[in-house]
Amino acid sequence: MDYKGIDYRKIDVTPGMGQVDVYRLSGQRQVPVLKDGEQVISDSTAIAKYLDETYPIKPVIPLEVKAKGLSLMMEEWADEAIVPNARKLVLLALRGDTEFRTGWLPSGTPDIVKNIIGSVPGEVFDAVGAGVGVGPDAIAAAKRSLHQDLESLCLILSDSPYLTGNEPTLADFAVASASIYLKIPRGNYLDIPSSVQGRGIPGIADNLDYAPFFEWRDRLYAEVRSTTPPSGGSAGDGPTPITID
Repeated sequence: MDYKGIDYRKIDVTPGMGQVDVYRLSGQRQVPVLKDGEQVISDSTAIAKYLDETYPIKPVIPLEVKAKGLSLMMEEWADEAIVPNARKLVLLALRGDTEFRTGWLPSGTPDIVKNIIGSVPGEVFDAVGAGVGVGPDAIAAAKRSLHQDLESLCLILSDSPYLTGNEPTLADFAVASASIYLKIPRGNYLDIPSSVQGRGIPGIADNLDYAPFFEWRDRLYAEVRSTTPPSGGSAGDGPTPITID
């Protein structure tokens, strides 16, 4: 919506009780969910298709057949491969980087809570990972997959400004957002302290081989993503408002 110039209001969902509201609104518990007047759409792909149909300026799903197929395939790949593998490796960053660990906490978190979480021994994260099926073998497999994915992305971007051509598409936005788990972008796009921006999973975030990808990702955010809090509407000749009640 930033890319299309559509004004909107963002509502953060708190896990647990917040998901009850999401279910009442959309009949399911996952985000994102878009409410545009009486229309309620869940799932990022469905939202992108709806936005292109309803607000066709600067489409994010290409019209050309091959580019459309590649864009939709890459969006699914980002959701089903990059995100789950990156989530497994986040435990490594949380284990070894106390500042990174506490930097993800909400800005209003009391200092005493931050201190407690920051002092948790790294072995606890090993135990948590093992408890949810993310042991050493799963982490090693996730690393192999992500190294291959990032190598592939660097090769694709070596002679193209975007993943499927000369304009950004849903593929670019999906891959860029999925990579937040790997390395936090620099800039005020998230409610995260500046000291944590640019940090991420060791061996990936600091790997010079992947610098071209992360430079591309940060450039995309700088070009497209708004750094100001979204408002509830606009007037005059401004962007078309999406009203959320």
